[in-house]
Amino acid sequence: MTLQLTPLHPLFAAEVSGLDLRQTPGPDLCDAIHRAMDRYAVLVFRGQRLDDDQQMAFGEALGPLEQTRGVVDVHKQRLKHQQMADISNIDLDGKLLGADDRRRMFNLGNQLWHSDSSFKATPAKYSMLHARMVPPEGGETEFADMRAAWDALPAKMQAKIRDMVTEHSLIFSRGQLGFTDYTEQERRDFAPVPQRLVRWHPGSQRHSIYLSSHIGRIVGWPVPEAMALIRQLLEHATQRAFVYAHHWRQWDLVVWDNRSTMHRARPYEDHTYPRDMRRVTLMDVAPTLEQQMAA
Repeated sequence: MTLQLTPLHPLFAAEVSGLDLRQTPGPDLCDAIHRAMDRYAVLVFRGQRLDDDQQMAFGEALGPLEQTRGVVDVHKQRLKHQQMADISNIDLDGKLLGADDRRRMFNLGNQLWHSDSSFKATPAKYSMLHARMVPPEGGETEFADMRAAWDALPAKMQAKIRDMVTEHSLIFSRGQLGFTDYTEQERRDFAPVPQRLVRWHPGSQRHSIYLSSHIGRIVGWPVPEAMALIRQLLEHATQRAFVYAHHWRQWDLVVWDNRSTMHRARPYEDHTYPRDMRRVTLMDVAPTLEQQMAA
């Protein structure tokens, strides 16, 4: 099957038209979506009036879903499915989260550049975020093409970082904002995990830089020197030429490949306007250290 695709950026990202995802796609359509993801890494499906069950079914059609969520107060889940991440500012009773709610403080970390679930031993493959309610302004999501960022690195830097291993944790990313309020169980759940700094994406046959605000160390390096290098790479990888900014409309569904992109949320008046976004996340095939690297 051939999808109707309209590019949204010179390097990556495309809008898909002509599909109603309330009907779970069959194998041929899923194969076409995978091929489009390999090419564009970010796909935008407008006007998808999905409920939670339909969004879950679409995710399951594309591959196995993550079973756990990387959040604080994990027991405070207002959504039907435990596997569905609640990327909103809405409390269990339907009201806006309080200004000092630790879930709100923790979620501010989504405004840092990151790759979903890079803090898990087996990280995320795709994320699919659905807009149920959006504020009148702000709250965009920006995506950076990490394949293009790798291609633009000087050969000397590519050789330098190619075999590096980093450690990722939610504690590292939230620590950048001064958030340190964890239970002992959360500290165990968020223990650092190793990931390759450079990955090979088999679908596109391209390398990418696997960056994220969740990085807190490079194995074998002093921490200050390691984080100076990570900062340098982040600045390089998020140049405007590599970035697509998505302006949300209600019922947008955006699917992105965490293996070849980074993303971040942009601010909005979360103390005034509700923003109800729900994410289903697909697991990758294995820890990055166990995945193939091109010769």
